[in-house]
Amino acid sequence: MIRFEHVGKRYDGGFEALQDLSFELEQGELAFLTGPSGAGKSTLLRLIALLERPSRGHIRVAEIDLSRLRRRHIPYLRRRIGMIFQDHRLLHDRTVFDNVALPLIINGIADHREIARRVRAALDKVGLLGRERYYPVTLSGGEQQRVGIARAVVTRPPILLADEPTGNLDPGLSGEIMQLFVEFNRVGVTTLIASHDLELVGRLGFRRIGLCDGRLDPDVAGGVRA
Repeated sequence: MIRFEHVGKRYDGGFEALQDLSFELEQGELAFLTGPSGAGKSTLLRLIALLERPSRGHIRVAEIDLSRLRRRHIPYLRRRIGMIFQDHRLLHDRTVFDNVALPLIINGIADHREIARRVRAALDKVGLLGRERYYPVTLSGGEQQRVGIARAVVTRPPILLADEPTGNLDPGLSGEIMQLFVEFNRVGVTTLIASHDLELVGRLGFRRIGLCDGRLDPDVAGGVRA
């Protein structure tokens, strides 16, 4: 489903964020991307979503070679990917309903009944059904993160990417949020989660892909599947 082949990312000024990464994430797999701050976890996720392009190497997502994907086709790729950020990135002047409905509207769905049905279904999955008319500022941090997850899954993408989704939450809420990802993975969603919480990741028992200074960490078992 996701394959990196000798991928590197160099920024202006010469900084090497990622160096010679090769690994594969199989369809329907859940894996954690671990490593210290600055290891390159966020950069790696951004490359998969084509928010940035690699400086070298090849990335394949669902058999699509991203290095050959034309700009006009990028929106079609992103429809296959749900992206969840640590800081939620919710629109605070819009209701929960409007925030979750936004990807559907962007994807061209105009049937208001279909939008309402999908939004309610997504909110039900994250335990927020009934909060449609609330504004993000009235919700707790954990609830805001759940809204962000609902927004990411409302289009039913086959791939979920999450960048430190529990970074601002207490341990109890972190476990609840991670369990949501496990539940989505159980129905076949390929899931890659960046996290620095090694204790929580260890308890869940899924494969880890470790990064250290922009390279795969050889001390993290299961880091390479090529």
